[in-house]
Amino acid sequence: MNTFDACDTPRVEHLCAPRPRLRVAVVTETYPPEVNGVAVTLQQLVVRLQASQHAIQLIRPRQPLDDADPKACNDELLVRGLEIPRYPQLRLGMPIRRALVAQWTRQRPDLVHVATEGPLGWSAVKAARQLGLPLSTDFRTNFHAYSEHYGIGWLRKPIAAYLRRFHNLADCTMVPSNDLLQDLCAQGFERLMVVARGVDAHRFSPAHRSEALRARWGVSPDQPVMLSVGRLAREKNLDLLVRCWHAMRAQRPDLKLVVVGDGPLRGLLAQNCPDALMVGAQGGDELARHYASADVFVFPSVTETYGNVTPEALASGLAVLAFDYAAAAELIRHGDNGLLAPRGDEATFIRSAIEMVNNPALVQRLRERGRATTLTQDWAQIARQVETVWHQLLARPSSGGRA
Repeated sequence: MNTFDACDTPRVEHLCAPRPRLRVAVVTETYPPEVNGVAVTLQQLVVRLQASQHAIQLIRPRQPLDDADPKACNDELLVRGLEIPRYPQLRLGMPIRRALVAQWTRQRPDLVHVATEGPLGWSAVKAARQLGLPLSTDFRTNFHAYSEHYGIGWLRKPIAAYLRRFHNLADCTMVPSNDLLQDLCAQGFERLMVVARGVDAHRFSPAHRSEALRARWGVSPDQPVMLSVGRLAREKNLDLLVRCWHAMRAQRPDLKLVVVGDGPLRGLLAQNCPDALMVGAQGGDELARHYASADVFVFPSVTETYGNVTPEALASGLAVLAFDYAAAAELIRHGDNGLLAPRGDEATFIRSAIEMVNNPALVQRLRERGRATTLTQDWAQIARQVETVWHQLLARPSSGGRA
C-alpha cells in the first residue's frame, strides 16, 4: 500500500513475510458474551491475533455473564458500563481517559485499536493521542443512518460530525467494504482502508443441517424454510421482511418463517407474522444449526456497515437475497451465488423474493455456489490483513489529528 490518505486506498490483501510480535490495546464497548455482529467478529479477530502470538490487552465494560465466556482474552481491563436504553443486554463503557493514560504509561502498547465510538472509545482515542501512540479505529456501525429510523433524523448530521471527528483523529480507520469507503470519503472521513471481514466456514456449514431441529419447527423434510437473523429493531427494515414473507406465502402457502434474534420490535413482528416461529437470540453451534436447517435467507436491512449475517448465511448453504451494498455487494454475484436488489428498491426486492419460492432449481444453484464463495473468507487471513495495516502504521509517522 502506498498511503492511507486517499479515498481510493487499495484493499489489504495479505502479509507474506512473518512479522514481529505486537502488543496491542484493543478497546471496545461490546464483546461476547454479548450477542451482536461487532462483538462476535471482534472476538474472532482477537482469538486469531493471540494465536499468532500477539499480546492483546482487551479493554471493555464488565458484563453480567463474563464468567460464562470460555474465550475471554488473556489480558483484560474491565471497566464500569452503563446499560443502553431499549438494549439492556448491551453496555456503554464509562470514560476513563486518566486511567488509560496511567495504564499505557506504565506498560506502553505498540499500538491502540479502538473498535467502538462510545464514551470508552473516545477516552481511548484521546489517551492514545496524548501519549503519541499509533492509533487505528474500526467503522462498524452506521449510527447516523439509524437516526432516521427512530424519529430523530435531525440528529443525523451532528452524529455524522461526531463520528468523522472521532475517526479522523486516528492514523487509519478500517472499513469492511469499498462502497462504505466511498460513502465515508464523500463525508470527509480520512485515512480509510478496506479490510474485509471473515466468516468461520467450519462453524457455519450445510453439514450442521438438523432434521431434528426442523421437526421442532414443525416442518417436513421437503417444506421450505425462510430464515431471518438479526436484531429486531427499526433500523433492520423489518416491515419489508413482513411484506416479503406475505408475498412469498401467497405463492407457497407452506413456507415457514423462522426468526432468530431479539429486540424492541419482537412483539410487533410476531403480531404481523402470526405463523412465524420466534426463537430468540441464538449463538455458537445452535446458531449454526438454525442457519443450516433453513433454505432461503432474506435480509432487507439498508443500514449495515457490513452485515455479518450475509456471509454466515452463504457459508451455511442458504439462498440469500439482500440489497446490493455492504457484504452482499462484496460477495454476491446476482443470479450466480445469490440475489441482489438495488439498494432501497423494495419492489425489485419483493419480486426477487417471489422468484425464490417459484424457482426451486435457482434456489438449489444459489445454495451450492453461495457456500463456495465463503471458503476464501477465513478469519486467519483477515487477521493477517489487520497485521499488515498495523505494521504499516508503525513504519510511518503518525498522520492522525490531536484530541
